[in-house]
Amino acid sequence: MTEAQRREAGPTPAAGAPDVVSTEALREAEAYIEAEEGATNRLGGVIGLIVTGIAVAMSLFHLYAAYSIVPTQELRYIHVGFTLLLCFLLFPVAGRFRDRIRWWDFLPGILSVAIVGYALWGGEDFTDRATVPDRLDVVLGLIFIVILLEATRRATGAIMPVVALFFIAYAMLGPHLPAPWTHRGYDVSRLVGHLFMTLEGIFGVAVDVSATLIILFTIYGAFLQHSGAGKFFIDFSLALMGGRRNSAGRTVVLSSFLLGGPSGSGVATTVMIGSVASPMLAKAGFTRDAAGGLLAAGGLGAILSPPVLGAAAFLIAEFLKISYLDVLRMAVIPTCLYYLSLLVMVELDARRFHAHDVRFEQELPLGVMVRRYGFHFVSLAAVVGFMVVGFSPMLSVFYATVVTFVLSFLRPETALWPRKLVRALADGSIGSLNAAVTCASAGIVVGVVTLTGLGLKFSSIVITYAGGSLVLTALYTALIVWIIGLAVPVTASYIICAVIAAPALTKLGVPDYAAHMFIFYYAVLSEVSPPTALSPFAAAAITGGNPYLTTLQSWKYTLPAFIVPFVFVLAPDGVGLLMQVPAGGSVLSIAWITLQTALGLAALAAAAQNWALRRTSPVERGLLLVSGLLLVIPNIIEPLLETLTGYNIQYLAAFGAVIGILVMVRQIYMPAAAAPPART
Repeated sequence: MTEAQRREAGPTPAAGAPDVVSTEALREAEAYIEAEEGATNRLGGVIGLIVTGIAVAMSLFHLYAAYSIVPTQELRYIHVGFTLLLCFLLFPVAGRFRDRIRWWDFLPGILSVAIVGYALWGGEDFTDRATVPDRLDVVLGLIFIVILLEATRRATGAIMPVVALFFIAYAMLGPHLPAPWTHRGYDVSRLVGHLFMTLEGIFGVAVDVSATLIILFTIYGAFLQHSGAGKFFIDFSLALMGGRRNSAGRTVVLSSFLLGGPSGSGVATTVMIGSVASPMLAKAGFTRDAAGGLLAAGGLGAILSPPVLGAAAFLIAEFLKISYLDVLRMAVIPTCLYYLSLLVMVELDARRFHAHDVRFEQELPLGVMVRRYGFHFVSLAAVVGFMVVGFSPMLSVFYATVVTFVLSFLRPETALWPRKLVRALADGSIGSLNAAVTCASAGIVVGVVTLTGLGLKFSSIVITYAGGSLVLTALYTALIVWIIGLAVPVTASYIICAVIAAPALTKLGVPDYAAHMFIFYYAVLSEVSPPTALSPFAAAAITGGNPYLTTLQSWKYTLPAFIVPFVFVLAPDGVGLLMQVPAGGSVLSIAWITLQTALGLAALAAAAQNWALRRTSPVERGLLLVSGLLLVIPNIIEPLLETLTGYNIQYLAAFGAVIGILVMVRQIYMPAAAAPPART
């Protein structure tokens, strides 16, 4: 058998699978983390201490700002100044210049700080002349925009700066564009004044969220990580699921949920879990591609899971002017549905691959482990706890960080003594750079959209193309978000689509919170979509699978994330999935739509896995697919059938439930000998 054939076939259960992931595989996987978060310089000596000191100072400033009162303008400008300085010191201009800082790194970093100082020194006079900036304002503003775009290129790649330049060109070339894209147009002076000198462009809402929430949560996550929470959650999952059938698959599902807080990154979570669970999945009988797809799906779930979610979740709260606790509440049921579907698929995989329990050496019994390190659960829940009792999100995460710091001293090996504390503070600010610089560059997009009215214009165009149909508008919006998400990070994808695509949905009667949650979920799907499918590619590097087949497997596992958002946009009672009582409904409406969707997702999972109680026949698989679609998205299917037949179609969900029940009854009573033969 050739190596390509061996890779395609995957491992055999418990035969020859390594006990640990090779260093080379981990190095390759970590390259995908760098592709998402930027390849930072590894600096030592005096310059390393200086950069660490700047990063620690940035974290301490934002912790102070969370507890005390720092004026909005000062907070946003200082945040961006710190971000740009660290970006130029930590991210090389190109890979061959890595691990050394050169003059062309120092110069733009120092210049960005000087320009921020100039803006702060100008005070209210500086912002008051935004509509008629003087020559020096325009020159410094142009230099600052160029510096910002270069910092963004270094940290996230070239796509986001290109998108920002495209929007700048749109603002300047308005009169020369064809209808319906035409507008009055803006010269350089007016554009720089709006983007650089007001709080509606670069230093707008996105940067405000970055400066007040995103960085505080990355600091909190760094404290959790350096106090050993990440390791504990994986060990806890292994200990809890060990000794049971399909322990390997269940461990991935549980640990991915718990690691959403400490990691905060889908790719990082995938690599963290994969380095431990990949050998277990191989020995349990999972193919390389299926194991990689499951690991990538777990990493994606970490972004969708409370209490942290992704960075875009903080932006939802700011755009909608609601509390972050409301966003967390809206995410609870979709998260539960996601993990329910993932768990169903894992259990079906266990039967498809004839998976068995994998024994492993356990450092501590479960009870001892919880007694010693169970305080990490308190740290993880502290954020929500403080918000529930009435603290603001900023104060909640501040106090949760303090709780994490204090509780770390319950065990000597987890204590955040000065050396680990400094590292946690530095990693907290460094971990926020990618999102912070993305938010600043996305501010250019938001500024242009508000200046030119592109959001309302774009929504009218989408509705026109959709013929006023909510179903088509939702499909077009999902496609737009998905395409933009292929090119830019999740945060940028959400910001861009929130200002240009969300108005189309709200114009057609979709509640604003449902429209923004719809866009958020489709923005997150960029994590598993080529060509930026970093999580599946990282998982494939660990498991040795084919990157593209692994991506296809991850699509299968993340099926709910593609379908569930349509429920709370199209179904009248679908907002129940966001824990909102539908108009004319009650709490029972929330329970009913949740149950209906859960049953539909289970049917879709069985269809995707080609397995229910046993391997399904082609007819059974098709019926399960129909059953799942009728249960989950009847509001898309009903108008299509009514158009085709001319009849009023109702109760499709009930038909879907009946079809699913009939398939299961057939599987129960069909003789085993008559079951379709298993395919190798």
